[in-house]
Parts: sequence; structure tokens; C-alpha cells
Amino acid sequence: MPTVTTPNTGIELFYEEHGDPQAPAMLLVMGLGAQMTLWPDELVAALAAEGFRVIRYDNRDIGLSQKFEGHRAPSLPVQVLRKKIGFPAKVPYTLKDMADDGIGLLSALGIEKAHVVGASMGGMIVQLMAIHHAERLMSMTSIMSTTGSGRLPQAEPAAIGALTAPLKGTDEETLVAHGLNIIRNIGTPDSAEFPFDEAHQRERVLANMRRSVYPAGLPRQLAAIIDDGDRTTRLGAVRTPTLVLHGEADPLVKLPGGEATAAAIPGARLVTIPGWGHDLPLKLIPRLAGEIVSHARGV
Repeated sequence: MPTVTTPNTGIELFYEEHGDPQAPAMLLVMGLGAQMTLWPDELVAALAAEGFRVIRYDNRDIGLSQKFEGHRAPSLPVQVLRKKIGFPAKVPYTLKDMADDGIGLLSALGIEKAHVVGASMGGMIVQLMAIHHAERLMSMTSIMSTTGSGRLPQAEPAAIGALTAPLKGTDEETLVAHGLNIIRNIGTPDSAEFPFDEAHQRERVLANMRRSVYPAGLPRQLAAIIDDGDRTTRLGAVRTPTLVLHGEADPLVKLPGGEATAAAIPGARLVTIPGWGHDLPLKLIPRLAGEIVSHARGV
């Protein structure tokens, strides 16, 4: 299996590479509780075909990367309360640790600089890469992500509820139903422009579930997000060329989250797409790949 132990954080990460190993590197960072396989193969192939060395990996505590068994995340109400009153809560690891993991993966692969692309929590992680490791980044693309400001609109209750709902069983049908429920509640709304293809979605969920099921990592990753707090001020110092992509129909990280991200980073370019929710639908892959490639080549 292609795994490395990061030289800086000592975490074992599972990764895949696609494209010419001599081409400019592009690191893809996935979101909360999501395996690297949520980056669609079609998007990975499209980026590689445009002349990039595309690397995707499982974040710590998910998929086939190292797990943090025995480490408990603080309860969310306690953590939120302590954050409001300025008291830190003990978390198993921080969002910066996860950013350091990605930089460590680049180091382990002998890559000095890379374009970084992050989706949702992955967007937060690449923002922290730009804050703490700017010298390692050629460009940054933050997709359906946010600054973490508490002043921004919150997720729709159905969206966050579906994402954080406990599993009701571990048999295959229950797992698939759970995954489909998440997609229906956070993904691009069914419409004439973006029809919901249940057969395709079911196939993807099933493949991901057969690869790995590890719900214990999600609350620890969520605790890291809450612990990191508002990045607005920190993002003001970022000079990495930045593209922000966001769906106008995102029920989990609403559009103002993307707008705030672009506003916080000097020179960032914001692209919004009507009807797009919190996922990477096949129909949008040519558009998303085109935006990412154009941005990377532009620097």
C-alpha cells in the first residue's frame, strides 16, 4: 500500500499519485469525515491530463491513514462554550496538525512546492498551509469552505444533522442508506440542471464503505475545526495566489462562507456557481477542473 510516515508530524498517511511524476504537483485535501476517494476519479484524471502530478490522500483519522483510537474529543456543547468564554478545550489534535500532515506528505515525496486544493474542511486545512507554510505553496484553491467566523450563517439543520448522525448499524444496507442520506441533505439539490442519479450515488457510497468505515474519526476532526476558530485575521496575511470556488445552493457551508474567505485573502478570486451544493457533481467536473487548472497556470 502507498503509505508514508510524515517527517514532521510522524503520522502514517495513505496516498495516491496520478499523472507525470515530473509535472508540477497538485495536492488534493478532502473534508470532514471524508476519505480521499470523495475526490472523484474523473476530476483527478482531468487534472492529471492537464499536466499535473495529482496527489490525493486520506487525512489522519479517516480512510486508510493512521487512526487516533483511544483519544476522545470533548463534547461539542462543552467545546463551543469554552471557546466562547476564551478557555481552550483539550482536543486530540488541531487543524494546524492536519495542515502540517499535508506538508509532511509533500516532504516525504520530495516535493518542494505544490498547488494545494482543499474541499470543505480541506479548504480550511489548505488555508492553514498558506498561513503557516506559504513557502511550500505555488497556489491555493479553497472549495466550499469558510473562514470559521461565528458571524457567518450556520448550516441548515438537516445538513449538519445528516452529516453528524450516528450510524444505526454496520450492515451494508444501513451504511449505504446513511451515506445516501448525507448526500441528499448536503449535496447539490435535485433539479433539471443537476438531476439526482441515485444509481451512481449508491455505487460511489458502496465503494467508499467497502474501502473503510470509521465514524469515530469524525468528532475528533470536528473538534479540530471548532478549536481553530476564526481565521479571518490570519488570512489577511496570506499572499499565496488564491481561488475560492463555492456553490450558491450549499446548505452546509453557505455561500457567505466562500464570500468571506475571498474577502479575507488579499487578491483572492471568487467564483460562485448557481445550483451547486456541498459536493463535487460529475456534471461540474469540467468546469471545476478548468477553473483550478487556469488558476494554477496563471501563477
